[in-house]
Amino acid sequence: MTISYADFEKVDIRVGRITRAEPFPEARKPAYKLWVDFGPEIGEKRSSAQVTKHYAIDELVGRQVLGVVNFPPRQIGPVMSEVLVLGLPDEEGAVVLIGPGHEVPLGGKLF
Repeated sequence: MTISYADFEKVDIRVGRITRAEPFPEARKPAYKLWVDFGPEIGEKRSSAQVTKHYAIDELVGRQVLGVVNFPPRQIGPVMSEVLVLGLPDEEGAVVLIGPGHEVPLGGKLF
């Protein structure tokens, strides 16, 4: 499927910092609850992520990640997910988070 650049511009991908992570035992697949700070313009948003294979909770807090901030909230079990944290599958399908290679200001928009 081909999309136009104008379509791509509608997807608001920003950098945020994980400020809190907790186990999510109610999830169907192993996951964590995440709180991600996207800076003063957007603020903190909640999410869940199936990243338990590659990350321990204490490794997540402080990590910068990319997330789509303009999708509508989505109910995932008891958690209202407000942002889609982005990742890529490894060779076994486990999620590896996407983030900047260097520290960047929170809320920075991918372009």
